[in-house]
Amino acid sequence: MSSKTPYYITTAISYVNGLPHLGHAYEAISADVMARFKRLDGYNVHFLTGTDEHGQKVEKSAIDAGKDPKIFCDQNAAAFQKMTELLNISNDDFIRTTEKRHVRASQEIWRLLDKSGDIYLGNYAGWYSVRDEAYFDESELTDDHDNPNQKLAPSGAPVEWVEEPSYFFKLSSYTQPLLDYYESNPNFIMPEGRRNEVVSFVRQGLRDLSISRTTFNWGVPVPGDPNHIMYVWLDALTNYITGLGFPDAGNKTSKDAFLTHWPADLHIIGKDIVRFHAVYWPAFLMSAKIPLPKKVFGHGFLNIEGAKMSKSLGNVLSPEVMVEEFGLDPIRYFLLREVPYGQDGSFTREGIIQRINADLANDLGNLAQRSLSLINKNCNSKMPDYGKLKDEDNELLRLAMHLLVEVREAFEVQAFHVALDRIWSVVRAANIYIDHQAPWVLRREDPDRMQTVLFVLAEVIRRVAILAQPVVPAAAGKLLDQLGVTQDARNFSELNEEIGTKPYIDLPKPVGVFPRFLVRSDE
Repeated sequence: MSSKTPYYITTAISYVNGLPHLGHAYEAISADVMARFKRLDGYNVHFLTGTDEHGQKVEKSAIDAGKDPKIFCDQNAAAFQKMTELLNISNDDFIRTTEKRHVRASQEIWRLLDKSGDIYLGNYAGWYSVRDEAYFDESELTDDHDNPNQKLAPSGAPVEWVEEPSYFFKLSSYTQPLLDYYESNPNFIMPEGRRNEVVSFVRQGLRDLSISRTTFNWGVPVPGDPNHIMYVWLDALTNYITGLGFPDAGNKTSKDAFLTHWPADLHIIGKDIVRFHAVYWPAFLMSAKIPLPKKVFGHGFLNIEGAKMSKSLGNVLSPEVMVEEFGLDPIRYFLLREVPYGQDGSFTREGIIQRINADLANDLGNLAQRSLSLINKNCNSKMPDYGKLKDEDNELLRLAMHLLVEVREAFEVQAFHVALDRIWSVVRAANIYIDHQAPWVLRREDPDRMQTVLFVLAEVIRRVAILAQPVVPAAAGKLLDQLGVTQDARNFSELNEEIGTKPYIDLPKPVGVFPRFLVRSDE
């Protein structure tokens, strides 16, 4: 068992009623960046993602496609697994809610809720959104102006009146315990705007929650009453502990990840499902006597030309198309640099190209190419030595050596755009430095000083590349290769070293890492 500090991060599991789009990619990439960062920072990370395959919405989509629900789920789940490979997602596990291990875990958490006396049988009569897989109070609905007899959920999804026998969870009993938990754990829900929305909702008082259905059967059977299936959200939320081995953790035949890694450090989810994760999930866990996760972060949506991605609008972008055109690392960088994490963001193709060209090709790419080419030509392809450092050398090195502290602080609150801005501020400073120092002139006038300048630049690029690995792993790896940095010297612990301790080794011939893109004439 690792002696490293455990860190557990999850994405929401994706509904398989459709194929992956850029919104799914955005969430997967952001969680992957956080997981990679923590691994490089010395943590024993467990990273879970997967697919949500039960519920009325999935069953309806399968029927509409003329397929058996399980076959439909198998096909679409495979597409999501393929997406993780395409995006170079470093997940440790991929959970599917149709797996036997998950059915067993879901039924066990039901038994724990029942054991706590929080489940009772009754009849449900109320409004239900199939698209949201959620129940809504009359006060939350609006009229559909295009369909006078239709009401809409806050998400804009149509709702239908449902009456059926149902088991209920005593959610109302957890109104005050939840408010107390929010008060004592102010960072449990982030960003702050999401927290305020949840607290306001809970303060109005919670109603008991219907947690079973009888009008369809595509779901996990209720223990002891197979005429009912579990409410899809109780089933789905349980995936976070299924993925750690619940309820088998501690058995001789199981892994002990649940014992070492729960509670989760971070659930990364879309802002539209914060209520399920910040109200229902902690209430279920309180009832089951299981510790609560440490943080739920609800990110915003990506908009294309100012409009939310929508199948009906025909503006849904596939990850494959974006990666094929721009490359994986540039897309990963753009998504996390362009939009403050937690807010909605709108972008255009022209905006993507401008960001990639400015930050990657011009700033970092040009800095690395110029510096490494000068080392290759003037230092016999070896890491240059350095002499007495001047004030301008020490100032740039100071900025680079302080980066880890600044970037770590930004990552702790998922401010990825802030972390990248801090890294690129040092890149920009290095570009100013190389222009002012002009090592191509020093080559003739002061060769020793040229060596020092090139060493400073190589050291800054090394530190920048190590810190950029979570976001652009392949490109940062190529930069580190060209600097002769071995695989075992790329963790953040290497950023604590004093300068000048690297061996003199032969460096490969430098090659460009970030290509430039041309804006089409019609843009």
